[in-house]
Amino acid sequence: MASVDTSRPISVDALARAVAAEVPLAHALLVDCARRAIAAGGDVRAGAMKLARDLADSLVDDVVNATGVLLHTNLGRAPVGAWGARRSDGFRATNVEFDIRDGERGSRHTPIAELLRILVGAEDAVVVNNNAAAVMLVAAALAGDGKGIAVSRGESVEIGGGFRVPDVIEQSGARLVDVGTTNKTRADDYAKVRNDVALVMRIHPSNFAMSGFVDSPALADVVAVGVPVVVDVGSGLLDASCPWLTTQGFPVPPWLAGEPAVRQALDDGAALVMFSGDKLLGGPQCGIIAGRADLVRACAKHPLMRALRPGAQVMRDLQDVLLTYVGRTAHTDVPFWAMVTTGVDELEKRAAAIAARVPGARVVETSSLPGAGSAPSARMASRAVSVTGDVTERLRRHRPPVVARVEGSSTLLDLRSVSPLDDEVVTAALISALHA
Repeated sequence: MASVDTSRPISVDALARAVAAEVPLAHALLVDCARRAIAAGGDVRAGAMKLARDLADSLVDDVVNATGVLLHTNLGRAPVGAWGARRSDGFRATNVEFDIRDGERGSRHTPIAELLRILVGAEDAVVVNNNAAAVMLVAAALAGDGKGIAVSRGESVEIGGGFRVPDVIEQSGARLVDVGTTNKTRADDYAKVRNDVALVMRIHPSNFAMSGFVDSPALADVVAVGVPVVVDVGSGLLDASCPWLTTQGFPVPPWLAGEPAVRQALDDGAALVMFSGDKLLGGPQCGIIAGRADLVRACAKHPLMRALRPGAQVMRDLQDVLLTYVGRTAHTDVPFWAMVTTGVDELEKRAAAIAARVPGARVVETSSLPGAGSAPSARMASRAVSVTGDVTERLRRHRPPVVARVEGSSTLLDLRSVSPLDDEVVTAALISALHA
C-alpha cells in the first residue's frame, strides 16, 4: 500500500488514495472507509484497508463455483450464460410494456405467455419476482377472501429462508384446510373437503423428502375430485421428456425420474402451475404462473401483482432463456444444462490438466448435485481437483473468488460446476493458495 505521511494530521483524502492502490473501489467509498478508520483510532492505515476490503468483498460480483452444487442458492442459483449477453456498443430502451404493432401500451407478460404456450401448452402466463411470490399471488387472487385451500399435511413444509406454506396461505387471506396425514394422503381426503375449499394446492417439497410407509395420489386423481388444482412445481422443469436434450442426442438424466414438470402437470389437468425461473429452467430469478387463462387473468388483476412483478431486465432474460428451449439450444446456451451434459471423460481431462500444473494436486472421483431444492436426492458422477488441507479461505481471497468445499482433510474443486473458461482461474487460485 502507498505510504501515508504520519508526521502531520492524517488526511482523509491521502488515506483513501493510499488504500486505492490495493482496493480498487470508487473514491467516495474509500473516503468513507478512511473517515471511519480515523474515527476509530489506532492503526488507521490497517483499519481503512480492512474496511475497504470488507466492503469490496460484500459487493455482488462474479465468483467461480467449484462446489459441485450446480444451482447454488447462495451463489445466485442458475448462472448467467449466453442467454444473458447484452449489447456493449451503446444503450437502448426495451419495449417491455409497449406494443410495437399499434404504438400503444402493451403487457410485459405477452411474449412469455406465447413462448410457454409453445413449450408447455399453457393458455396464459404471468411472471413475478420469485416462486414464493407466485404461490402467494395465486392464493390471494383465487382464495384471498377467506376461502379454503386444501393442502396435504405431507406437503405443508418449510423450505429455505423460513418460507412456510401455512404462513404464506395465512398472509394471502386464504384459509388453510389440512388434508390427509404427514405420511399418507389419498384422493378421498381431498374429496371430503371439496365443498369447503376454492382450490387444492400441491406443493413441491424442495429439500424435504419422505420414504418408507408413505403414499400420495397421482395428480390426475386429485383433479378428478372436481376442485381446481394448482401445482407448485417449484424446480422449474419444463417438460419431463427434456426435448431440448433428446433432440440433440442426450438422454433424459436418470436423476430427473419423478421430478414434477410443468407440461405434464398441465396435461394431467392442473389449472395453474407455479415454478421458479432460476432452478432447472436455468434462467433469472423469478416465479412463473402458467395455465388456465381465466385464472391467470385473476392473478394479473390482483393488487399484489404490481408489487410482485419483475422489471424489464428479468423479463428480457427470461424471454432469452425460453427462446433457447424453443430453438433447442438449451444444452449449450443455458449453463445449467451445459453443466449437466458435460461428460465425465471431459471433466477428467480438465482436472488432469489443472492437477499437472499445481504441485500436490490430484484428480479424484466425486459427485455433483443439482442444488436449490431441485431433485434433492440426485447425484451426478463428476471429477474434482483435490489438495491436502483446507485452503477454501485462501481460494475465496483470489480475484475472482473461487468457492470450493472441504471433504475430510482435503479441499475439493468440482469441475462440473466450473466453466471451462475458468480453468485458468482455478489453476491460478490453487497455486496462489498453496504458496500463500
